[in-house]
Amino acid sequence: MSAPPTKKWFGTGLDSRNNSLNLIRLVLAFAVLLHHSWPLAGLPGEPVFAGDTLGGWAIAGFFGISGYLITSSRWSNSLGTYLVHRVARIMPAFWVCLLAMVIVFAPIGYVAANGTLNGYFVTAHSPLNFLISNAMLDMRAYDIAGTPGNVPYAGAWNGSLWSLSYEFVCYLIIAALGCIAFVKRSRWPLTIAFLLSVLAQANIDTISHFTNDSFEVILMLRLLPFFLGGGVMYLWKDKIGFHAFPGILSFVAAFILSSTIPGWGVQASAIFVTYGIFWLSTIIKQPLFIAKNDISYGVYIYAFAVQQLLAVFGAHEWGIWWFSLAAAAGTVPLALGSWIFIERPIMRRVRRATAKKTPLPVQNPVSDTPETPETSVVVIAEGAR
Repeated sequence: MSAPPTKKWFGTGLDSRNNSLNLIRLVLAFAVLLHHSWPLAGLPGEPVFAGDTLGGWAIAGFFGISGYLITSSRWSNSLGTYLVHRVARIMPAFWVCLLAMVIVFAPIGYVAANGTLNGYFVTAHSPLNFLISNAMLDMRAYDIAGTPGNVPYAGAWNGSLWSLSYEFVCYLIIAALGCIAFVKRSRWPLTIAFLLSVLAQANIDTISHFTNDSFEVILMLRLLPFFLGGGVMYLWKDKIGFHAFPGILSFVAAFILSSTIPGWGVQASAIFVTYGIFWLSTIIKQPLFIAKNDISYGVYIYAFAVQQLLAVFGAHEWGIWWFSLAAAAGTVPLALGSWIFIERPIMRRVRRATAKKTPLPVQNPVSDTPETPETSVVVIAEGAR
């Protein structure tokens, strides 16, 4: 018999079937699209807050949401099931996206530049090289056969994909932490890990000195606090709850920390940003279509390429807003196709297969109620990366 539910400090918990996380993720994906419109149109003047762009803040929001949902998945599943779910969620759609770059986007760009496809497959940066170099999420090549060219931001078909490898590293970190019994029994180990990640960001100059100024390390330490902050929020969910007053205070605290503490204030604000986002998800209503169809991942992985293809034909000269609207209109059908034909069917098949192996509910060590992948917050994460 389980213990009675823990009394929450604030308001109510997160309803796994009645929230607007799909809508919020979609808004964040379109924010990244808008962010890219400035460099892809070759225009200055993108708004910046606390040293970061609109796109940087949107990606931080993605990592915070993912940290919450992915920690839920790990704490509710065996290591094998968790890893299968994560690979199935992120990799197939990514691979199809790479293929789309090679067989649709780049050939159009190549013909636009050269008038013919002759030589397309045997160039120095060949389509095959693009597929092989990037197949494991670590983006090592961005151009294909010298395209896109004659655009303000030449030589990159899909600059959005860089963040996926960092997110997958975060998945692996949570996978490893979930193998340690005392970490799963208590809220504090992950909470301390979050504080250490902020401390690492505060000492990034020293760390960079010992890593030869590795840009990969800098980016990882910049994003990790948001992911861990989301994980901490999940572990404390049964205690804190969500309510308007602390939700508003969280955004205020995030604003103050980010704007007054240079260097690491943004990362210190991660837990407040995540709390605020999840509170918003409890009060904002989303359309039923969006609730059932999470196309945010598809928007994220295709938008940049659609923008570049539009730029090949001069659409970047229309101005930021028309360029962005045209790109959004071109991206949504691709994202919807990715969701309907790749992401959703693969995840459903994987969940059915893994559910047969783990039919019994598991006790969440930091919660007072048993969870299964069907009854836990993982339900809201069907579209979570």
